[in-house]
Amino acid sequence: MSKCQLGDGCRIAESADILPPEGGQAPARIGSDSIVRAGTVVYPDVATGNRFQTGHHAVVREQTTIGHDCVVGSQVVVDGRSDLGDEVSMQTGAYVPSDTTIGDRVFLGPRSVLTNDPYPLRQGVDLAGPTLEDDVTIGANATVLPDVTVGERSFVAAGAVVTEDVPPSTLAVGTPAKHRPLPEHLATTNAHR
Repeated sequence: MSKCQLGDGCRIAESADILPPEGGQAPARIGSDSIVRAGTVVYPDVATGNRFQTGHHAVVREQTTIGHDCVVGSQVVVDGRSDLGDEVSMQTGAYVPSDTTIGDRVFLGPRSVLTNDPYPLRQGVDLAGPTLEDDVTIGANATVLPDVTVGERSFVAAGAVVTEDVPPSTLAVGTPAKHRPLPEHLATTNAHR
């Protein structure tokens, strides 16, 4: 069994580590024309679409699927069992826990944090990451709590702490986040660059 499956035109840094499968795991599959930069670790049972790219020292854990044209920035961690759509952009230091679902054209700002455990080390509960629907923007240093859904085209302001579901096309601001109408200039889909 091969260590990984690479599409055509991939560039993998010498110091990147695509881990070999163990036991019943499948090799990581990296789509065509992808770039995996220095220090990045990709686990087995990961599948990415075409034109996937990482920054430096990113981590993508097992049983994660990532769509086409996605960016996993420097020092981003995507823990296992997560599904990410197409044209997702995760900026430096963003954290995506296991059991998270992210739609298409979602933006995670620098150091944004998604969570999946409502009572860390206090109660045995099932982990439930958030769901970010299509065209969601999460600002820098914002936090989204477990099992929260952020609706399509919503915008979470920098530094906000989202404790409850955000309706579609809503601005979430503050700690805890309050819902406001989405300003007209933000009422659009995210443009992938």
